[in-house]
Amino acid sequence: MPENQLPEEKRFSIIKRAESFTHAGRGIWVFLRSTHNAWIHLALLVCAVLMGFYFKISEGEWLALVLTCGFVLSAEAFNTAIEFHMNLTSPEHHPYAKDTKDIAAGAVLISAITAGIVGAIIFLPRIVGVLR
Repeated sequence: MPENQLPEEKRFSIIKRAESFTHAGRGIWVFLRSTHNAWIHLALLVCAVLMGFYFKISEGEWLALVLTCGFVLSAEAFNTAIEFHMNLTSPEHHPYAKDTKDIAAGAVLISAITAGIVGAIIFLPRIVGVLR
């Protein structure tokens, strides 16, 4: 179907794309403002980046670091969104709501453990080298 035959709400619009970025930015702000664990992840991210510069890690190691940091922050953001949703749709205690929240939190833990392993692979040999 040609663009000009689509309903108005389905047509491409630069303004609507810009609004999407505004909504996403607000979502990041709400996430950072409301999620204490995000601040812990960000503090560890800053430490990892500083160590990356200090130890002059390779491009491949930077890539692994950036991907795992994004992985952890994204998992935490999804977890926060799921918690918000469950609190809204199931304000009273329900075992499935608890399971949903716990599984989402488990996903964050999996991503954090993965990032820790990547960090250990990149930085432990260098830290040991400095300590010798």
